[in-house]
Amino acid sequence: MRADRLVSLVLLLRQRGRMTAETLARELEVSTRTVLRDMEALSAAGVPVYAERGRHGGFALLPDFRTALTGLNHDEALALVVAGSRRGAQLFGLGSALASAVLKVVDALPEGLRDTAAGAAQRLLVDPETDLLSRRVAPEEVPDSIVAEVRRAVLAGHRLRIRYEAVGRPPKWRTVDPIGLVTVRDQGYLLAGRGTEDRTYRLSRVLKAEELDEPARRSDTVDLDRAWRERNVRFRTGGDTTAVVVRLDPARREHLVATALAVRSEETDEDGRLRLHVVFQDARHAEWALWQHAPYTEVEAPQWLRTSLHHRATAVAARYGPPA
Repeated sequence: MRADRLVSLVLLLRQRGRMTAETLARELEVSTRTVLRDMEALSAAGVPVYAERGRHGGFALLPDFRTALTGLNHDEALALVVAGSRRGAQLFGLGSALASAVLKVVDALPEGLRDTAAGAAQRLLVDPETDLLSRRVAPEEVPDSIVAEVRRAVLAGHRLRIRYEAVGRPPKWRTVDPIGLVTVRDQGYLLAGRGTEDRTYRLSRVLKAEELDEPARRSDTVDLDRAWRERNVRFRTGGDTTAVVVRLDPARREHLVATALAVRSEETDEDGRLRLHVVFQDARHAEWALWQHAPYTEVEAPQWLRTSLHHRATAVAARYGPPA
């Protein structure tokens, strides 16, 4: 850990120039006394660091003390800098490691490329804390110790024992075969197998985690994106869903599908209109979605939905009809 801190200390001085012990301590999240000891260690190791006294004093490195990294173009360097702003790494317990890695890479870039990439990165913002409707994103807080244990088991291919608190249920220990980690909108998930079933566990609900010294029962390769999509479809189409048969103009298909959970089947009628069997979350969702598309679609089933849309249309026509 100290070696990593010493490297980070040198890189901070390379990129920012003269810095006080207090500022370095805040950046590295250590005490000022630790910074002073680290400076002595760097000097003893031959790193050209020196102290300047006075009001504007601090620690600095002699000019031209750097390594060189070649082979990266501007876009590649910029991609690394932007990657450091992604919050997904925080969910996987890699936030500090990613920040340190990006710091090292940026410091090693040729001077012109380093300045250009850093300047361009200031004009790119990834996943801000609020959206245009001022809704604040609330990232989940997961202890680093738990995330690190889960991550080690996933990458090492070992079985994992977790104490998991499902919604509305008391915490329970489970032994699973980890497949991979996924982050979606600042929420982290563990994809795993349990017996013959595929399971998805939310990291924020894992209370404890223990990597076991036995191999996970899983395939040597995995298409994590496909596995996530399959779980997503099963989740969205499970439970008390509502199935609807609807006819519509092909030009309106994508608009309707965007509001549905899934499309079970699709066919084209003789008149060129599409007949879709779509699934909605529940009756209220189905009624709301089909009302948005009422001028362009015709619900064939279920009958209760046709009746409900008829009542809505009648009420609207009466309200906006010509004056008596």
